[in-house]
Amino acid sequence: MYRHEWKMRVSYADTDRMGYMYYGNYPKFYEVARVEALRNVGISYKELEDSGVILPVGDLKVKYIKPAYYDDQLKVVTIIDKVPGVKFHFRYEIYNDKEELINIGETTLVFVDLKTGKPCRPPHHIEEIFQSVITE
Repeated sequence: MYRHEWKMRVSYADTDRMGYMYYGNYPKFYEVARVEALRNVGISYKELEDSGVILPVGDLKVKYIKPAYYDDQLKVVTIIDKVPGVKFHFRYEIYNDKEELINIGETTLVFVDLKTGKPCRPPHHIEEIFQSVITE
């Protein structure tokens, strides 16, 4: 399992009229944390896309446990349990300043060849990276 932590602060623009972080913004936090988790092991989304492979989201699951509020600093933990194939599965845990678990989520992304628009295997270097960083 590979785990990466990323801290993000809830901005005023992230909140709704009730002062809670708007429910639709949690996936945005997942995305930022996911990109940073990949960058941490040497994978750049930009370089991947420039090479002709894109990663659209095929599935999203979100579970709200407790609200986040304006100016909270949240810790988003990105978890990758297995080496990606055509599909790339991510889990997320979001914690508030008190280390309380407030949200969990999952996304499944699909490697797609930009020229054909069809699912494809990930580039070899990505498989190699995750074979080396995923621990039992």
